[in-house]
Amino acid sequence: MSVKYMPSNNSKTVFLVCFMVALAGLLFGIDIGFIAQAKDFIKKDLVVDDQVISWVVGSMMGGATFGTLISGYLTRKLGRKYSLIISASCFVLGALGCALAWNGTSLIIARIIVGFSIGVASFTAPLYLSEVAPKSIRGTMITMYQLLITIGILASFVINTFIRNCTFTGAEGQIAENFLISDISLSWRSMLGVTVIPSVIFLIGVFFLPRSPRWLISVGRHEEALNVLKKIRGTEEEAEQESREIIDTVSGQAKSNGFAMFMQNKNFRKTVFLGITLQLLQQLCGINIIMYFGPELIKAAGYTSEFATNLGTIAIGLTNVLATFIAIAYIDKWGRKPILVAGYSIMSAAMLGVAVFMHYNYSMAAIISVLVFIVAFAFSAGPVVWVLCSEIQPLKGRDFGITCSTGANWLSNMAIAATFLPLMSVLGASGTMLMYAACSVIAIFLILAFVPETKGVSLEHLENNLMKGVRLRDIGK
Repeated sequence: MSVKYMPSNNSKTVFLVCFMVALAGLLFGIDIGFIAQAKDFIKKDLVVDDQVISWVVGSMMGGATFGTLISGYLTRKLGRKYSLIISASCFVLGALGCALAWNGTSLIIARIIVGFSIGVASFTAPLYLSEVAPKSIRGTMITMYQLLITIGILASFVINTFIRNCTFTGAEGQIAENFLISDISLSWRSMLGVTVIPSVIFLIGVFFLPRSPRWLISVGRHEEALNVLKKIRGTEEEAEQESREIIDTVSGQAKSNGFAMFMQNKNFRKTVFLGITLQLLQQLCGINIIMYFGPELIKAAGYTSEFATNLGTIAIGLTNVLATFIAIAYIDKWGRKPILVAGYSIMSAAMLGVAVFMHYNYSMAAIISVLVFIVAFAFSAGPVVWVLCSEIQPLKGRDFGITCSTGANWLSNMAIAATFLPLMSVLGASGTMLMYAACSVIAIFLILAFVPETKGVSLEHLENNLMKGVRLRDIGK
C-alpha cells in the first residue's frame, strides 16, 4: 500500500498521531542543547564547582538509563500510551524543578527526573510509532522522531545564544539597564524552564492518542484493536487483515516474558544483540561529542571568539535539522541498509578529515568536515538505527529487546561523554577523532554482515522469518 491511496482523513489521523508522539524527540533535543550553554551560568550563580556541574550534566543520562530500563515493564503492563503520559508528566515536573532549583542538589534531582522522562520517551515513542504507522511510511514516521530531536537541539542553540546575549554578566563597561535580562540567575532558569511549554503541549496531546493495536491484541482486547486500525488504515479490509495477522502472530507464541524468551529462543537473542550493536555503533561514531562539546571543538579548530563559537554551534544545529529531511524523503524509498552503509562511509571519511585538518591546523577545513559528518549522521545512523531497533524485535519480546538496545544507547552515551575530555588530554583532538573514524569503518562491515532490509515489510513477516531461523540479514526477504 502506498500512502497516496489512503483516504485523506486517515492520512491526517496517522500524521497527527505520529507527530504528537514525536514531540518527545523535541523535548529530548531541547534539553541536550540548553544544558550545554547554561552550565557556566549555573556554576557562577549557585556557587558550585566543576564536580557538581559534571553531576548536573551527567545526572540526566543516569535518569534516562533508569527510565529506559523500566520502560519495558511500563509499556508491557500499562501500554504505550500511558507510558508516554508518565513520560510527559515527569518532564513537566522536571522542567519546573530545574527552573526553580535553589542549589546543586535540587538541580541534580530535577535533572534526574527529566532524564527519566527522556529515557521512557526514547524507548516508547519509536516503539509506538512502529506499531501504529502503516508499513509503507513506517520509516518516515519514526524518522520524524529524530527530526524533532534535531529541531529541539537547534531551537535550544538559537534561544540560548539570544538569552546569553541579552544577559548582563557584570563585565566591565556593561550597564544593566541595556540588557533584557538583568542577572545570570534569571538567564539560566529561563533556558531550562522554557521546556515547560512544549512539555505541557506534549502532555495534553498524548491523552488523545489511540492505544497501540498490537499491544491491545497482546492483552486480548481484539475488538478495540480493530477499531483503532480502522481509524488509521486506508480501508476497513486492510485493517481487518492486519488485525488477523497480529492475532495469528500472538496466538502462535508462548506466554512468556521477554527475558524468558531471550533465554529460551536463540533467534530472538540475535535481534536483541543486533539492536544493542546498532545503538553502540550509533554512539561510537562520535556524534554526541560534537553536540555536547561543539563549542570546545570549534575552539580547538582555532575559532576562539564568542561570536565564532555561537555561530558555529548554530550552524551545527541547522545542518543537523536540514540533513534529517534526506532521511524522511528517502528512508522508505532507498531502504534502511543502503542508507546506513552510505552514511557510515561518509562519516568515517569526514571524521578522518577532522583529525587530519585539526592536526595541521586547517581550521576552516576541519569545521567543514564536522558539518559533512553531521549531514551523514543525520540522514543515516541518527534516524535509521531507531527505525531498525523498533522493527526487528518480535512482538512478545519487543519491550525487552528495545529496553536492551535503548539502554545500550544511554549507557554508551554516558560513557563517551565522560571519557571524551580525558581522551582529548591523552590522544589529543586529532587522535580522538581518528578513533571515532575507525569505529565508523567497523560499523560498515557489521551492517553488511548482519543488518536486514525492512523497507515495506510488515512487522509480522519479519517476525515469522526470524522465528523460522532465517539468517538475520535475510529476514526482510
